[in-house]
Amino acid sequence: MRKNSIKNTRINGEVMRELSNIIRGEIKDPRIHPVTSITAVEVAPDLKTCKAYVSVLGDEKAQEDTVKGLKSAEGYIRMQLAKNLNLRNTPEIRFILDQSIAYGIEMSKKIDEVNGR
Repeated sequence: MRKNSIKNTRINGEVMRELSNIIRGEIKDPRIHPVTSITAVEVAPDLKTCKAYVSVLGDEKAQEDTVKGLKSAEGYIRMQLAKNLNLRNTPEIRFILDQSIAYGIEMSKKIDEVNGR
């Protein structure tokens, strides 16, 4: 199976939707910031590993605490993912902080400053 096959793309979407639901509704860890979203998910073609890119609206401390909280809840998240999705293997999840949204906002502000707005 190729990395960007239709099946892999569909699995990425399903895992992303379920991860968002689990983080938003089922995890009660106070370290996880309330405005946390999953921006992208890359499941390996063999369904063994998964990279989940997490975006947190907050300062650096909130971002670090959120990633630590998600890593500590990884076992629970994986168990819920296995329960909700019918996959041959439940992937091992790695949470990676995605700062592309914050970077885009910062660049937009700089462009506005240069244009004199």
